[in-house]
Amino acid sequence: METPSFTFRLERVRNLRERAEERAKEALSTELRNETASAMAFDQAREAVQAACNVGRGAFGTGSMISAHNLVAVQSYLERTERLRSEAALELSRAKAEVEVKRQHLAVAARDRQAIDKLKARQQAEHDAEWARKSQNTLDELALAVHRRGIAA
Repeated sequence: METPSFTFRLERVRNLRERAEERAKEALSTELRNETASAMAFDQAREAVQAACNVGRGAFGTGSMISAHNLVAVQSYLERTERLRSEAALELSRAKAEVEVKRQHLAVAARDRQAIDKLKARQQAEHDAEWARKSQNTLDELALAVHRRGIAA
């Protein structure tokens, strides 16, 4: 007795969920790269602020007279680098939040795919058990028929 192959009627749904999980993984990967780039930009901005502070200290630390124009230029430079650092910190915070959202999307997509995979496995096991039972019944009937022939002879 040949066992018919198992066909999962929700295979298309399973494929869709599998593709959704792959898309979620790719989106998370992209956001992780963005977060890394934002972190590097933030580190560079911090270093620029430190350099601007050093320039300011160097300009004021000499003890000589500084023109008002130079004083304004140094202060302007310091404020600009601080503003860029603040913007980089904000961008890094946004990138971290986006990574967390993408992680949650991936978790949902993975849970959905796992649910349909479990359903498929359960239906496959039920199918296999049913056909094993039918095969066993057929073998039992054959054995009984052989036994009856042996008694009749």
